[in-house]
Amino acid sequence: MSKALSNGILLVFISLVFINCANRGTPDGGPKDETPPVIIKSEPENFSTHFNAKEIKIYFDEFIKIKDLQKQLIISPPMKTQPEITPLGSASKFITIKIFDTLQPNTTYAFNFGNSITDNNEGNPFSFYRYVFSTGDYIDSLTVKGQIVDALKRQPETFVSVGLYEVDSTFNDSIIYKQPPKYITNTLDSVTTFSIENIKAGKYMLMALKDGNGDNKFQQKTDQIAFHNTFINVPTDSLYTLKLFNEAIDFKAVRPRLISGEKIAFGYEGDHKDMKITINSEVPSDFDYRITKDPKADTLYYWYKPRLEVDSLLFTVSHPVLKKDFTARISEQPRDSLTIQSYPSGNIGSEEPFKIAGSTPFVAFDPSKVTIMDKDSTLVSFTTEFDSITNTYAFNFKKAMDNSYKIQVLPEAFTGFFDDKNDTLNYSVRTKKESDYSKLRITLKNAVYPVIVQLTTEKGDVKYEQYATENRAFDFLTVDPGKYYVRVIFDNNGNQKYDTGNYLKKQLPERVSHFELDDDMRSDWNYQQTLELIPK
Repeated sequence: MSKALSNGILLVFISLVFINCANRGTPDGGPKDETPPVIIKSEPENFSTHFNAKEIKIYFDEFIKIKDLQKQLIISPPMKTQPEITPLGSASKFITIKIFDTLQPNTTYAFNFGNSITDNNEGNPFSFYRYVFSTGDYIDSLTVKGQIVDALKRQPETFVSVGLYEVDSTFNDSIIYKQPPKYITNTLDSVTTFSIENIKAGKYMLMALKDGNGDNKFQQKTDQIAFHNTFINVPTDSLYTLKLFNEAIDFKAVRPRLISGEKIAFGYEGDHKDMKITINSEVPSDFDYRITKDPKADTLYYWYKPRLEVDSLLFTVSHPVLKKDFTARISEQPRDSLTIQSYPSGNIGSEEPFKIAGSTPFVAFDPSKVTIMDKDSTLVSFTTEFDSITNTYAFNFKKAMDNSYKIQVLPEAFTGFFDDKNDTLNYSVRTKKESDYSKLRITLKNAVYPVIVQLTTEKGDVKYEQYATENRAFDFLTVDPGKYYVRVIFDNNGNQKYDTGNYLKKQLPERVSHFELDDDMRSDWNYQQTLELIPK
């Protein structure tokens, strides 16, 4: 073998060894890129004064994308005509902002992009980038800061808008319904604090909205609102706490409509408590009527008899804040028949009543046709309470732990509005063992009475509640096992319920404190916990 051939074979062998080594040691792409994009330049420059451009370009060192711009972008002051911002959904090395609005003179504008800008490959965010300019001689630099809490819940909603209305000669309380704030920011999805920046000195009204349709105006039916109860003067070093709440809906009556034979639906908004329905048409001497509430909808049903040979009936709906006449068109339709529902089924609490409700109004009840027997076939005495609006009879009787009860309702115990009667009804309920429950004693320190103490789920659903007008321990003796939170409501007006706020009345919601219990409730356990309230 020649020397040249030997050298060639050796060279091929060495090359194969290096290739093999290289294959076994090939890098997997290196460390993941976690560096956000970098801005190279802006045209016009960020923080420009005497701004009069109609287009802004912001250049980056790599390809970027814009996502969730509708949620993330906050423009302060808000513009009547939204600017066009590109690219959306595609990669680019620059952002273009086209301005269509007429800019206010001597005003500082800020575009806060939140977390909408990310690099194209790894999605690294360029967080909270702000492009700021002034149409005047200088950039306004004052700031208002604070936090958002929920007036009733443990945690506030995300994406809460916080704004400042300038208190000048044009200011009035109804401004929040008609136009957006002078300055605005948003908590976005990760924080409950806020910072409104680039404000000029002056007097302002501070408020916040969980804005249902994103128009930066208050709609009572869909939005939560918070407001500071006095005007603020900027500059300020204060940190402001705003409590979000849902206002009680103003009462409004809806045009009635016939939905079945001799049954007219009167829809409403708000609270039906003081709502009255009066018929104005001529009716016969044997005319009779009942009013019940739909269990799920904001509707009162007006039931009447006998059948009237008319095309329409005239009514007046009255309420402390409204009085309005309505016409209901009448036609011949089948009447509802009486059906019976009961609850609860299965387990029943020791203090819980057994309830029977009817689909048409009850007009008569014969308690002698109802028997309740325990598991030893012993008759149990009971009393009843009738709620005409919910059309429900509540049966109250003493219950022992670890017992079962059979409830029998004989035919014709209940008579419905259209003279329907029930058939035989049989129900069974049972109570749990005492050892199935937890017992909890809560003691309050620094409480100002009266108070409502509630045990709630993590979502805020109330499971147990007690009321006190003076200092005492709160004993919850039949608590189902699980995780609970404590909500303490300071009942300022003593009406035994939580009262929300009202912006126009400058009424703040009643004070609420929240606590997390140290332990989850477990079966057959006794717990005691002292909760220290912060003095107001």
